[in-house]
This record gives sequence, C-alpha cells and structure tokens, in this order.
Amino acid sequence: MVKTSKSANITHRPAEKPAVTKVTAKEQAPEAAPANVPVIDLPRSIGVRQLADMLQVDSILVIKQLMRNGIMANINQVIDFETAANIVAGLGFKARLKPMKEQQMATAAEEGKKAKRRYGKDADNLVPRPPVITVMGHVDHGKTKLLDAIRKTNVVDSEAGGITQHIGAYQVTIDGQKITFLDTPGHEAFTAMRAHGANITDITVLVVAADDGVMPQTLEAINHARAAGVPIVVAINKIDKDNANPNQVKQQLAEAGLVIEEWGGNTVCLEVSAKEKKGIKELLESLLLVAEIEELKANPSLPAAGVVIEAEMDKTMGPLATLLIQSGTMKEGDTVVVGDTWGRVRAMFNDVAKRIKKAEPSMPVEVLGLNNVPQVGDTLTTVVDEHHAQALLARNRAAREKETVRAKAINLNTLYDQINAGKVKELNVILKTDVQGSIEPIRHQLEQLGTEEVKVRVIHSATGSVTDSDVMLATASNGLIIGFNVTAQEGAKRVAVTSGVDIRFYNIIYTMADDVAKALKGMLEPVYVEVIDGRAEIRAVFSAGKGLKAAGVIVNEGKITRNAKVRVRRGKEIIADSSVSSLKRFKDDAKEVLTGFECGVGVQDFHEFRVGDILEFYRMEKQQ
Repeated sequence: MVKTSKSANITHRPAEKPAVTKVTAKEQAPEAAPANVPVIDLPRSIGVRQLADMLQVDSILVIKQLMRNGIMANINQVIDFETAANIVAGLGFKARLKPMKEQQMATAAEEGKKAKRRYGKDADNLVPRPPVITVMGHVDHGKTKLLDAIRKTNVVDSEAGGITQHIGAYQVTIDGQKITFLDTPGHEAFTAMRAHGANITDITVLVVAADDGVMPQTLEAINHARAAGVPIVVAINKIDKDNANPNQVKQQLAEAGLVIEEWGGNTVCLEVSAKEKKGIKELLESLLLVAEIEELKANPSLPAAGVVIEAEMDKTMGPLATLLIQSGTMKEGDTVVVGDTWGRVRAMFNDVAKRIKKAEPSMPVEVLGLNNVPQVGDTLTTVVDEHHAQALLARNRAAREKETVRAKAINLNTLYDQINAGKVKELNVILKTDVQGSIEPIRHQLEQLGTEEVKVRVIHSATGSVTDSDVMLATASNGLIIGFNVTAQEGAKRVAVTSGVDIRFYNIIYTMADDVAKALKGMLEPVYVEVIDGRAEIRAVFSAGKGLKAAGVIVNEGKITRNAKVRVRRGKEIIADSSVSSLKRFKDDAKEVLTGFECGVGVQDFHEFRVGDILEFYRMEKQQ
C-alpha cells in the first residue's frame, strides 16, 4: 500500500510498511446515524474496487467521493477503515469495523470455492484427503527451490539450467499430515490440464521474489488461478537478499487485486527464504489450515479414478504414466483405462521411486503396464477386466466424435442462442491491448454490458499480442479473446482454430462494446472470414482472343474451383482482386483442379498476367 496525501503525489518508502490512504478523525463518518441507515461491516483496510462491489455501486462513484475528500486514488488503491467509513457515509451507509473473528470467517468463506465432486450414494464413506498444491510464479523466482526446501532434496541440480522442464509431483508429510505438490513449468501447463477437463488443484501457491516483485508472468499466473476458482496463498521468497523489499511486493499484489490478510484482505501471505529455509514451517501450516477450511474429502473404498500429470516412453520399461489419484484406491493388478489406452497395473512407484502396492486419494504415482503412452490430462478409470476396458474405450471414442461438432468455447455469433439454452451464465473475456492505459477503461466498458442473464467478466488482461497461453486460458474457461490495437501470433491463430476459440480485434472501443452488447441481445451481424482454398503459379500467358489473356498455371497447394475469388500477387504486392471467369483443363471446362495439375485460368476484368505471378484463390465463409 502507499501513503496518499491530499495532493496528487504518491510516495513509497521501501523500508517501512506502506501506509493506507487515511483521513483525519474529524473527517470520519459520524457516530450517530438514523436508525434506517444500512450498516456495512468493513475490514481494517479494503481496496476501492472491493468497496464498490460491496456497496453495489460503480467504482467511479467511489473514486469521485475520494477526490471530494482530496484523495487521488485509482481503482486498485487500498484504503483504511476510517477513509472507507467516510466514503460509505457519503453514499448513504453507516460503516462498522468488522470483528477480527468475523473477518477470518469471511476470508475462509471467500477463499473456500470448493472443488466438490459428485459422490452420490458413497458420500457417507468420505474421509479427509491430502490437499493438492500447485506452485506457480515468474521464472527464477524460486518455485522449485522452495519445494527443495520443503522436501529437503535438491531437484534443481538435476534440471537443465536450473529451470523446471516438466511436471513433477511430490508428496510430503508434515506433523503426520500429507500434502501433495505439483511443480509445473508455469501457468500454461496448469491451464492446459484444465483445458483437458482436469481440475486437479485444490490450492495455488504463488511464489514472488522479494527482490524482483510482481512480474507479467506473475500477473498471468494470478489470473489463471482465479479462473480455476482455487484459493491463492502467496509465498514472498528470497527475503534473505539485501535488496529484498517484501512491502513493495505486497503493494504490487494489492494493485493486482490480491490484498493480504495483514492489510485486511483475504489472501494468505508469508515471507520465506528457500535458501535459508526460513518461514517454511509457517507456510506449510497455512496450507494445511486453508485445506482444512476447504474440507477436502474422498472415498478410498471406491475403484481408483485420477488424471495423468506426466507420461513418457521409457527405453527399457515401455510406457510410463505419472498419475494423480483423485478418488478411490489403485492396487497392483487393477485393469485401468487411461484416455485412449488401457492396461493392467504391473508395478507402481511413489515420488521417491519406491515400489508400492496401493495408491490412495491425492497420491501421485508412476504406473507401469499401459499399452501406450497417454496424454497429459487424460483421465483414469478402473474397470473389471479387458472386455470392459475395450467397451469403455469404444464409448470414449464415440463421445469424442460427437464432441467434434460442439464448440469448445463461447462465440459471439452463437452467444445469444447459448444464453437462451441456459448454457451460459457468465461471459469470460481475455483482454489484450497495445498499451496499459487502455486496459481499465475497456474492462470497465465490457463489465458494464452484463445483463441479468449473463455477467461479463474480464478474467485476464495484459498488453501485447494474443499468445498460445491466452487461447489456452480461453479454452479452459470457456471464454473469448478481445484484442484492441493488437494482432495474434501465428501459433495462437492455429491453436484458436483447432480449439474453436473466438478472437475479435478492434481499434475503436465503442465498436467493440456495441458488438458485445448486440451479441448479448442476439442482434450481432454475422462475421465472414476468409478461407484460402489454393495457390497457383503462372507458368505461361496465352491469348484468349480480342485482347483478352489467360494464365497457364500449375496448382502448388490446395485446389482451384470455378467462380472462386482470386487475387493476383506480384511479389509482395496485390495487383488484382477479382474472381475466376474461366477454368479449363486442356480445352475442356473444369469444375475444380487439384494440387500438382496444370490448367488455364481466366480472371474477370484482368489480363496483365506475367510469368511468376501467384494466383491466390479464396472464399468468404460465415463464422459459426
């Protein structure tokens, strides 16, 4: 937090705990208030956005109230209780300081978005299970070193360049209680598993270096964890360094919307040093406390079900899969179906390569005995025998074939139909802009478009072009991507087409807002996209009579169809954009000509062909 005076200047002193925006005692909300004035319970400090949400008013209105009191603050500013009480009074409410116990209960309720599973009739046999923790953060902020400190081993030295190269799963025992850790290469892997339908994480540990602060990848990790709906515990690492500044990190976290408990927020935050093993015990105790609030349970008496978190083809042992058991118990000899493959469990090994006979809920285990290498994110199902395994595989294949006709993400063109069908209650948006200053006004504009049926929520925003990670998050969150004055990377375009993710680009805010508003009301005009059918190179130019010319071409890729649209390219320049007027093979008319064949092509109202020109054939297709 920063100390905000009544001027527009904002200062920050790293050595001290940042102060919250404060008003004098004379400016506080009056003690007495009419009996019919609504009472609002507030924590000792609160963000401007959070205060606006609590009052159910526009955040701009709260900022205006602050400005009337001589306080310049942005939407992410954290203010203290006295300042908030003054603002609340100005908006017709009475503020009351929330007791610490109530604050802790509220924290538990808000952090506890539980990933409950449907247990059915087996609910009576549920027992507590270890929490599954995913560690995320910016590169070189000490994620794996922190796990090393917890496990008292040294995994980092075995990794290339000291950077994690694959997903690892480790289980540790703390005071008789087990915790499972997933060490991922980043939020992309975390979200990729969610995109496969594998929501395996109970709690996310966000590692932030005290000497480096919140970085772009840190912000992305926060948004990916939020989209997954799991609690976030912050570990401020490297506090042993001379230039460490934990208070600055806390301020940056508050600006990102993560207000720590120490400042009246609901985010658990601890200062640690993986190198000197400081704060590790407190971190683990906090994780167990959050897990207790989550009430994580499973039924170990059921047949095992789980998910693949790593898989490889071993040169000596064959297919190996690292699985996380989510419910039930897996034993040697069990017949299992994993994605597109199946097998009988011949051997199981835990995270320290010790052979074990059974694997219980929340336990990571390496399995030997599958017929093939499964994909990361594939689910595991235990069956009776090979006959049942083959039947399940057949059903899975049929289900996937049906899914190919289903859109994997929300599309503005079909949004209204999905709303009416009750399939969409929230429109998740990934926003990419050219400059940081555009993010907040566009976010505000979009979120104001929500209706009673559908709420518009910007789950991730950043500057720069649209990336693979953005598309992956849209897939996992069933959302769409809006780009403002930016483009998409080629890889992202390909992934978006494969995943069915809708990417919209705009350079005018009002056009963007108008499109989203129309989509919510079912009034959006259809969008047509260009589809390249083929390309051909001109090898010769022929006379077609009366000053007309035709091009003799060879089709290099795709195909040519009669009446297709065509561009004539000369180098990088487009010198004509028209349509095919004639298409012949030898002297006969043709409907289409495929790759590798020669033909004669006439272009409507264009005859200035040259040998070496490229003809690009395309059509406009309505985007579904």
